[in-house]
Amino acid sequence: MLWSWLFLAASVWGAWFTWNAWRPIRSGPRLAAWSFASGWLTGELALHHVAWQALATLAFVALGALGHWPGLLALAVTAASWAGLAAFQWTAHGAGEVVERALREALGPDYRAEIAPELEAHLRDDFDLRRALNPWNRRPPDVERIRDLAYAREKGLTLRLDVYRSAAQPTGAPVLFQIHGGGWVIGSKNEQALPLMHHLARAGWVCVSVDYRLSPHATFPDHLVDCKRALAWVREHVAEYGGDPDFILVTGGSAGGHLAALLSLTPNDAELQPGFEQVDTRVAGCVPFYGVYDFLDRESAQHHGGLEELLERRVLKGSREEIPDVWDQASPVSRVSEQAPPFFVVHGSHDTLVPVGEARAFVRTLREKSKQPVAYAELPYAQHAFELFPSVRTLHVVAGVGRFAAWLRSRHLAAGRTDERATTRAAGSPAA
Repeated sequence: MLWSWLFLAASVWGAWFTWNAWRPIRSGPRLAAWSFASGWLTGELALHHVAWQALATLAFVALGALGHWPGLLALAVTAASWAGLAAFQWTAHGAGEVVERALREALGPDYRAEIAPELEAHLRDDFDLRRALNPWNRRPPDVERIRDLAYAREKGLTLRLDVYRSAAQPTGAPVLFQIHGGGWVIGSKNEQALPLMHHLARAGWVCVSVDYRLSPHATFPDHLVDCKRALAWVREHVAEYGGDPDFILVTGGSAGGHLAALLSLTPNDAELQPGFEQVDTRVAGCVPFYGVYDFLDRESAQHHGGLEELLERRVLKGSREEIPDVWDQASPVSRVSEQAPPFFVVHGSHDTLVPVGEARAFVRTLREKSKQPVAYAELPYAQHAFELFPSVRTLHVVAGVGRFAAWLRSRHLAAGRTDERATTRAAGSPAA
């Protein structure tokens, strides 16, 4: 009888994780954080949850748990949980269609025809289920990582970055600039966006992942200044690692998505480039994942006051009433102009840490003001930080980001060839 009751308790516990993936808790910072952590792992590793629950079920059956009614009820609950997990896994496959639709709407239905053949040849649209089944298989053997290159020293702290590239060591390759998240207070260059960087490095890109000073020791805009300083280093040195300094696409998740968007929208801002004001900090485009775009929450998107408290006490070091201009200028939505570069905004509908309303309002503002394409993929049932490892959803999304990146690079190359032809014609024309 004891094993029957233990089996029932375990099955109900597992079923709650499945339910939370479908219906996450959004109210209250602590409950929302707990709901995120459990829902994120359950949703992105649904098949793995089925596997461990199946092993647990076999163990309980071997111990005689089905000899009493609680055990039989537990088996029914477990079966329902598996059905829920299987359905959730199926929704992850739909991410590919969502991303492709977003790209077609923003870039045109025939956008793939505009991708240069040499870039199209390296696009990886195939779905590798083995990577999803083994998300802990970190770096592909054909990707090289060059670690801990120092790009600056601030207040006794050496700031470093990593370079990821094809083991074949490319030359003149487009560059991805990755900014990690962590609420501006934790995180590092070592953990985030690895599936995306590995994907693009295998497609011939040079990817750079950067560290920056963290709060509470750092006060905004220190984080952004560091990212711009790292971008300046990339502009000067990335050719040594095979990259093209004239084409840099920036990305980041969560706080990194905020910083990536803000970096893209404040090119060559002298106030944010102390000591390197003359460096060109423009980027070719931006792909922010589940970012924070409005510290002032003008659209009332936030479900609770957790973010405001974090910003006030640790990041900005002042309330909205005390330093309203800082809160405003630290919000990417306030920096949008017609000069904004192309954007591809990605957000999950079930994000409990950064509500999807943040992304919707930001995209709406971009589309109203920017002259460049703005793609937006809202992923059904996706949680915050969904792409930290190569789940089914992640593999579909990074393939779509790869297509967006290849389209941008193709447009850049085509513009360069047009400029070159115009220069050649001008040089060959007779003097007036």
